[in-house]
Amino acid sequence: MPRKYTEAQKKSALKWDSTNLDRVSVALPKGKKEEIKKVAEKHGESVNAFINRVINQAMEKES
Repeated sequence: MPRKYTEAQKKSALKWDSTNLDRVSVALPKGKKEEIKKVAEKHGESVNAFINRVINQAMEKES
């Protein structure tokens, strides 16, 4: 059975996110999101984790 979150838990999570995370919106060509999702799944990662890893690897190469 899916867990239900209370309004207090949702509010707390949103507060934590706004304090600790930056958000970036990325526009992709149609179909690219599904391609990224499939590659991320191959690596056992979420789309977010995959994108973060690839960005970090690219930035490490630059320095």
